[in-house]
Formats: sequence, C-alpha cells, structure tokens
Amino acid sequence: MSWRFRRTRESDRLREDAPPSVGAAVTKFALGGLAATLVLAAIGVLVLGRISRDDAVNNAKGLTAVVGTEVVQPTLSDALVRGDPRARAQLDRVIRAHVLKGDVVRVKLWRADGQILYSDRPELVGSRYSLSADDQAVLRRGGVKADISDLSRPENRYERSAGKLLEVYLPIRAPSGQPLLFEAYLRFSSVAATGRDLWVKFLPALIGALIVLQMIQLPLARSLARRVARVHRERAELLKRALDASELERRRIAADLHDGTVQELIAASYGLSAARERVGPEGEAAEELERAEASCRAAVRELRSLLVEIYPPRLGAAGLAAALEDLITPLEQKGIQASVEVRTDLRIPDETTALLYRTAREALRNAVEHAGADTVRVRVARDNGKVLLSVADDGRGFLPEDALTRPAEGHFGLRLLSDQVQDAGGTFKIASTPGNGATVSVEVPVP
Repeated sequence: MSWRFRRTRESDRLREDAPPSVGAAVTKFALGGLAATLVLAAIGVLVLGRISRDDAVNNAKGLTAVVGTEVVQPTLSDALVRGDPRARAQLDRVIRAHVLKGDVVRVKLWRADGQILYSDRPELVGSRYSLSADDQAVLRRGGVKADISDLSRPENRYERSAGKLLEVYLPIRAPSGQPLLFEAYLRFSSVAATGRDLWVKFLPALIGALIVLQMIQLPLARSLARRVARVHRERAELLKRALDASELERRRIAADLHDGTVQELIAASYGLSAARERVGPEGEAAEELERAEASCRAAVRELRSLLVEIYPPRLGAAGLAAALEDLITPLEQKGIQASVEVRTDLRIPDETTALLYRTAREALRNAVEHAGADTVRVRVARDNGKVLLSVADDGRGFLPEDALTRPAEGHFGLRLLSDQVQDAGGTFKIASTPGNGATVSVEVPVP
C-alpha cells in the first residue's frame, strides 16, 4: 500500500510484468551467440586458410626436397660442374622425364658463384647472376626455403608468362662434394588450391562444433534468464513489503503520537491554564504556570507538524498540492525559504501521487538534515503523458553515485525511491556536485 491507497489488482499485474521477459532474454542471447558464431567462423576460416596454405607450402618444400635429393643429386656428375654438354643433356632427360610435369614449371641448378649450370631453358645455361642473401644462407647452413618468386629479376624473365610462382630451393652436392643450389618453380595457384582444399574439409567440422556449442548454451541461458526474472520479482516484492512496512509503521507512530502524547500535552496545557486562573494573574507562580502552558502548546504544534511530515492526512483528501504545502510548512518555521509550484487541479493516479509525495518528502529531508540548505523549491508539472517532479536545494551537495550506492551515508531512502520509480516505468535522476546544491528529478508516465 502507498499512504491511504490500496494497489489494485491491475497495478499488481503490471508490477508482475516488470521483470525481463525470459523469451526476450533468450532471443538476445541466441542472436548474440549467432553473431559470435559467425565471427568465430570467419576467424576460423582465416586461421584455417593460413594453416592450410602453410601446410601446402610445406608439402611443396617436401616434394622439392625429395626431387632434389632423390632424383637430381644421384644424376649429378663432376663433368656437369665443368660444363660438359653430354652430362647436361643426361640431366635434362631426367628432369624432363621425372620433374617437369604437374605443377613444376621451371628448374635451375646454380653454382655458389651465381652461375647457372642447368636450366630447362637452355638460354639461361652459363649465365651468371648474383645470388640473394637467402640463397647464400641456404648454401651455407642447409635446409629448404620457399618464397614467392620475384619475376622482375632478369634470371626469372622466362617465368613471367606463368603467373605467380612459388620458388623452392635447397642445397645438393656434386660427387666431388661441391655445394650446388637446386631451385624449382611451382605454380602458386596449385599450392593455394591444395591449401584451400584442406581447410574446406575442416570448415564444416568447425562450424558444426560452434553450432553444437550454441545449442548447448541455449538451455543454460534460458535457465539463467528464469533465475534472473525470479530474483527480479523477489526483489520487487521485498521492496514492496519494505515500503508497506514503512507506511504501516508511520501510521502506527502517528496514531500513537496523536492519541497519546499530543492529547496528554493538550490536557496538560488545559490543566496549567486552569491552575494559572486559580492562583491569579500576579505572582511568580502564575508566571511559571504561563511559561509551562506555552511550552506545552509549542510542543503540541511541533508534534502536529511532525505528524504531518510522518503521515500526510491531506494527501488523499485535498490532493498533492495541499500535501506538499503541509510538507514545507515545518521548513519555513526553521527559517528555510521553501516554495511549491503545482497546479491545484492536477489530476494524476493515486499511486503516482503517493510516489511523488514520498520522493519530495525524502528529498526535502535530505536537503534539511544532510545538505544544510537555506532554500528549497518543489515543482510538479504534467507534460506529454508524463508527470515531472523536481526538488532543488542550495545545500552543500554530494556525489549522486554515493546517494544510490552508499546508503549508509544517509541516502537509503533515495535508493529505495529510485527502485520504486523504475518499477513504475519512470526515471529517477540526481544532479549534484559538492558545494553546488542538488536537484532530484522524477519522471513517471501517466495515462
């Protein structure tokens, strides 16, 4: 309940609809999982492509190493190194019969000084070109290297029509032990196609695994969404009970004060007045009785002002404007300049009226007790299907995040009201900086 107004079953049903929809949460999770799956699949394609291409290059290096050491090197002779045409012709027959087929488009055999001892292009035989640093490193340390062929180099002019080529080279030795560089040129498109075939085979398995993972996560996401929704409902119910308990306690305290202490003080003031009349207007006793009577009446006025603050009797009967006027009356008695701007004919639902009153009361309490304000201004207006409340003061101010996250410092009521405003579909804002006052604003949709 809020003040004197019972929540209807319709409003209770609206509050029950406040928790996030399980279906919507699962849908968002599914869409996010789908996006993540697509991203992972794209990354997987790139990674698999690179791995497959590297694997294909390694296969090309392995094939060239086998050709160089098992086919070409056994055919070498020292006569070939000396430039014997018959030895070169013998090697040419072996190369054309066993090497120049498939993806291999060119073969060269180099001496360490850069002279070409053999090529399937006779025009290159006997030519001398400078070896690259990589070529020289392979001759010295061994191993198999592969690079994209630089077709702009003069020794590669006969390969330019073949397109992009992969150049694989390794050291071999003549019978005399002299190191030679064997170089084979392979079509890069064939190497890339081999790599593409490899990752195409693995890609369905990768995508399938990601889809299975996503399907496994959906039931977990649904279960988690249900738990979150249940916790949300429980929190809203606890908040409702806390507010109801607060209202009931306020009513009990107000009733006890009104029916007990206030009545006793009124009776005491009447008794003191009667006693003063009996002793006469003169004398020290009469003065003491008059002061005691005035103290009782002042206490009654203060208690009645406190009762108005604890429980506003005019909220339901006279409306929000009158209740807010009653709320600032005690402030004016304390020397605080307070003003209220609200139309007396403002029509808003009872539940919203109680919420705005409670927010204004809590903001004013903070302005007086914590901010040390000298001036406060309360304004209520209705605009475009919303009712707007603002409570501004010129106090010492504070950090807004402290008001909502550190309730131990005196702003617990603001945090409760923030939750209640959000549950009602509205927005709760605090604009404040230390030393520059504060403004508490609330927007709540109204029919």
